[in-house]
Amino acid sequence: MKKFILVMLLFMFSIISFGNENQFMKEIFERRGLNGTFVVYDLKNDKIDYYNLDRANERFYPASSFKIFNTLIGLENGIVKNVDEMFYYYDGSKVFLDSWAKDSNLRYAIKVSQVPAYKKLARELGKERMQEGLNKLNYGNKEIGSEIDKFWLEGPLKISAMEQVKLLNLLSQSKLPFKLENQEQVKDITILEKKDDFILHGKTGWATDNIVVPIGWFVGWIETSDNIYSFAINLDISDSKFLPKREEVVREYFKNINVIK
Repeated sequence: MKKFILVMLLFMFSIISFGNENQFMKEIFERRGLNGTFVVYDLKNDKIDYYNLDRANERFYPASSFKIFNTLIGLENGIVKNVDEMFYYYDGSKVFLDSWAKDSNLRYAIKVSQVPAYKKLARELGKERMQEGLNKLNYGNKEIGSEIDKFWLEGPLKISAMEQVKLLNLLSQSKLPFKLENQEQVKDITILEKKDDFILHGKTGWATDNIVVPIGWFVGWIETSDNIYSFAINLDISDSKFLPKREEVVREYFKNINVIK
């Protein structure tokens, strides 16, 4: 029954009329000289705003944006009891960021995008359970390949911005075919900002390996008192100094439509 409901929800989302490209989004990208795409789904009005529809349907490596769903699959399979259980223990080896050089739980690991912790989670899940999770979500091309702890960073897993938004829309409402308590935990640890009039959930990612042009992601959703806006942006980003542009574009758009201040 749950599987049927998911299929129907995805089908309903897929037949929404896309209409014309959002002109303010286009202005942002052109003014900032950016190459990429941006998709926003307005749940209350059943409306999609987008920039660059062709790219919105093009699949790319999800990089660390996959941590949202890696977390969900890990919880669903009982790899950890909850997001606060310590499961990763730093072994003293060299790491890319100082924030990764410590023991952690999923609440901490997702906040600092701790790659070694999520690689451990994926190895403990194993290919069979990870594949089951990807199939259950209908996540992008659903391909793992031969490396269980690299497939979201270096491929072959790929997903489009449009597909990200479909999944995030369902997760934001706890309507994925996973236990409610696990979806609620993921929603809790993806909160980036909480104000009186909105809550911003999100996760960034930067795909740099085994790819011609590095891709920067920012995906998530914004909850207001009466609506949910699910979003996904990806940009060509060859230098880390430009990574803040992902969130800057998203915030500029939502300020323009008076969702955030």
